[in-house]
Amino acid sequence: MTTDRDDGELEVARRVLRTEAEAVLGLVDRLDERFVRAVGLLADCRGRVILTGMGKSGLICRKIAATLASTGTPAFFLHPAEAIHGDLGVIQPEDVVVALSYSGETEELLRLLETLRRLGACLVAITGNTSSTLAEWADVALDARVAEEACPLNLAPTASSTAALALGDALAMAVATRKEFRHEDFASLHPGGKLGKRLLRVAQLMHTGAELPRVTTASGMREVVSEMSRKKLGMTCVVDPDGRLAGIITDGDLRRHITEPGVLERRAVDVMTADPATIAPTELAVDALNAMERRKITSLPVIGADRTLEGVVHLHDLWRTELI
Repeated sequence: MTTDRDDGELEVARRVLRTEAEAVLGLVDRLDERFVRAVGLLADCRGRVILTGMGKSGLICRKIAATLASTGTPAFFLHPAEAIHGDLGVIQPEDVVVALSYSGETEELLRLLETLRRLGACLVAITGNTSSTLAEWADVALDARVAEEACPLNLAPTASSTAALALGDALAMAVATRKEFRHEDFASLHPGGKLGKRLLRVAQLMHTGAELPRVTTASGMREVVSEMSRKKLGMTCVVDPDGRLAGIITDGDLRRHITEPGVLERRAVDVMTADPATIAPTELAVDALNAMERRKITSLPVIGADRTLEGVVHLHDLWRTELI
């Protein structure tokens, strides 16, 4: 049971969420050629993208810089107060500075403007006041104004900071799209993270060369058993004389055939499962995992476009990468 006080707090929370949601949605119809120009400046930047802002704006800048960096655009945060006390040397002519100030009149940012102009670095402003000093000095000024703050006093940066963050995310994602940032690019920048591991390709995990269990269609069953025992994957691939996958033989196949008379005198082609499930080396490792779980199997042959056997990916390989 909720009390009157609880109901009041819930209503405040609901109003905050509605106000912030409306602030973000209000940005949608304001996206125009200025946004496209800003995307171009960041995507074509030959230096670094430098985010700068004071207070809450600075915290938002840190997050936008992190998002840009994780999606292929070198970016970092520069505190404007520290910049005017010696750190301006990090800004170079080929850099793009993204300055965030809702009022557009933040003193510490305004003191950077002449230096940025002298250096020749481009300036993108994210502001709630497109008539401000910051906006007038900027090469591009993005409109991030909100109707009101979510703060009951209409004072603390809440809706405005949320809107600025959302606009920064939109900018970062548009830049990544312009630069054709790919799954493999993301994985290379996140090698230690769970997301990066889920973007590993089958080619990075599969067994190849001497580790690949492989026999020919003409191989005898004694050779099949020996190959499976040596490679320890619980299966072997069966290839035709041209190296194309013809089938597989698993531990289960051996158990099903073991009681048949003369089974050890037969050839691999007589025991194999023809046309097995396969996967391409360029597919995601997580797709290999999904295929194995769906079919209740523990390994997948990896084949090229002409069905040439290239490797085998095993469930244990996915365990080791913590996909499971």
